Amino acid sequence: MATLRYTIAVILIVAIPAAIVYWLLIHPFVRLWRRLGIGCSYAVICPVIAGVMGGMFLARERLLAADPGTSYPLVLLGLVCLAVAGWLLKTLRKKLPTRVLIGVPELAPQPTASPPITDGIYARIRHPRYVQMTLALLGYALIANYPAAYGAFLLWCAGIYAVVLLEERELEARFGEAYREYCRRVPRFVPRFGKRV
Repeated sequence: MATLRYTIAVILIVAIPAAIVYWLLIHPFVRLWRRLGIGCSYAVICPVIAGVMGGMFLARERLLAADPGTSYPLVLLGLVCLAVAGWLLKTLRKKLPTRVLIGVPELAPQPTASPPITDGIYARIRHPRYVQMTLALLGYALIANYPAAYGAFLLWCAGIYAVVLLEERELEARFGEAYREYCRRVPRFVPRFGKRV
C-alpha cells in the first residue's frame, strides 16, 4: 500500500501544477493560439508543460518527505470520491469528446459556432468536468495521504477557479446574452436539486 500511495502522490504533485499551467496558458492567450494554429500552439505549450512536470518530478523526494502513513478511513472516503467522479465522467463522455476535454476547440483558428451545451448535467451545473476532476483528485489525495498531495489538491482548487473565470469570460464574449442568461440560471459547481432549472 505504501508504494501505491507514494506513486499516486508523485503523479498528483507532477500532474496538477502542469495541468493548471496548461489551462492558464490556454485561456488568457486564446487569440494568440488561434492565430498560430493547433500545431504551433502545442509546439510552444508542450515544452513548458514538460518543464513544469520535470521540475516537480525532480523535487518529489523533498516534497514527499513527510508521510503520515496509510489511513484506511481516508482510503474509503477517497474510493467514494473516485466512484462519484467515475459516474460523472461516464455521464460527461456522452456530451464531450476527448478533443474537447483537452482544449482543442480553444486552439482552433475558427472557434465553433455551435452553442454551449446547456442540457443534461449542464442544466444543473455549468462546469461538471471540473467538478468531476476535482472529486477524482480529492479521492486520489485522500488515498495517498501525503501533505504534498493535499497541497497539490488545494493548488488545483485555486487554479481551476481562476481557469473557470477566464473560460466563462471567453464564453460570454463568444455567445453573449444567451450565455449570461445561462449563468444566471445554472450554478457554477454546486447543483440546486430542490429547484427546477
